[in-house]
Amino acid sequence: MPSMPRSSLFVPPVSPAYMPSGVRSLAAAAPAGSAKLTHPGKAILAGGIAGGIEICITFPTEYVKTQLQLDEKANPPRYRGIYDCVKQTVQGHGVKGLYRGLSSLLYGSIPKAAVRFGMFEFLSNHMRDADGKLDSKHSLLCGLGAGVAEAIVVVCPMETIKVKFIHDQCSPNPKYRGFFHGVREIIRAQGIMGTYQGLTATILKQGSNQAIRFFVMTSLRNWYRGDNPNKAMNPLVTGAFGAIAGAASVFGNTPLDVVKTRLQGLEAHKYKNTLDCAYKILKYEGPRAFYKGTIPRLGRVCLDVAIVFIIYDEVVKVLNKVWKTD
Repeated sequence: MPSMPRSSLFVPPVSPAYMPSGVRSLAAAAPAGSAKLTHPGKAILAGGIAGGIEICITFPTEYVKTQLQLDEKANPPRYRGIYDCVKQTVQGHGVKGLYRGLSSLLYGSIPKAAVRFGMFEFLSNHMRDADGKLDSKHSLLCGLGAGVAEAIVVVCPMETIKVKFIHDQCSPNPKYRGFFHGVREIIRAQGIMGTYQGLTATILKQGSNQAIRFFVMTSLRNWYRGDNPNKAMNPLVTGAFGAIAGAASVFGNTPLDVVKTRLQGLEAHKYKNTLDCAYKILKYEGPRAFYKGTIPRLGRVCLDVAIVFIIYDEVVKVLNKVWKTD
C-alpha cells in the first residue's frame, strides 16, 4: 500500500477533555490581549501602603482646608486666607503646628485606602467584559460602591474625630491631650454614635468622590491604552491622570465636603441634619461659603490622588511578582 504524503495527512483537533490538566488550564485562561485582574487582597495591601505614605506628604493642606471651613462668617473671621492661616499657625505653634491632628488622619488613611481599592477591585472584577476591560459606566458604579464602603467603615468615624481634634486644638483651652484621649472623651460624652456625626453627608461626599475619580481615571486609562489593555503606564502619566481625576472630584463635591466638615465640628449641635446645615450655610453665609477651602483642597486632592494612584500601581506591580494569585 503506497504511503500517503505528509501534506495530505489530517490531524483532528484534540478535545479539551482529553488534554492534560496543565494544558487545559492554559487553554481556559483569558485570551491573549485581555486585561489582567488585580486580586482584592493585593488591592487592600497596596491601597493601605499608598494611603499611609500619601497623607504624610499632604497633611498640611488638609489642615489649612479644615481651618478655613471652620472659620465661619457668623463670627469675626480669624484668617484672611490661606497664607494668613499658615502664617498664624507657624507663628503660634511652629511648622509642626501644620501637622496637628495628623495622627487621627493617619490612623484612618491606611484602612480607608485599603477598603477603597479592595472594594473597587472586588466590584470591578465582576463587571469587566469578556476581555477583562472595565468601561467608564461600570467604573462609575464601582467607584460609588468603593466610596460608600469606605465612608461607613472608616471615613465617617475617623473624619469626625479628626475635625473635632483640630477644632479642639485651636480653642483657648484644649481638652484633648492626644488622639486616643480624644477618642475616649468623645465616646464617653456622646457614645459610639458621637463618631458617626454627618454620616449621610460623608456617604454622599465619599460616594461621589470615588465615583468621579474612578470614572475619570478609568476613562483616561482606557483612552491611553487603546486596544492594548495591558499597555504599561509610566508613573508620570498615572500621576497626571490622577491629578485630573482629583480636580474633577473637587469641583464636583466641595459643597458636600463643607457640609460634612460643619456637621463633624464641635459646633455640630447647631444643625438638625444635613439639609438643615446646608440651608443655614446658604441663608447666613451665602452660596460662596459652600466653596470655602476649595483652593487648598484642590492642591491637596490633586496631589493626594496622583500620589495614591502612582504608589498603588507600583506596589501592585511588586506584589504581582512575589504574590501569585492567578
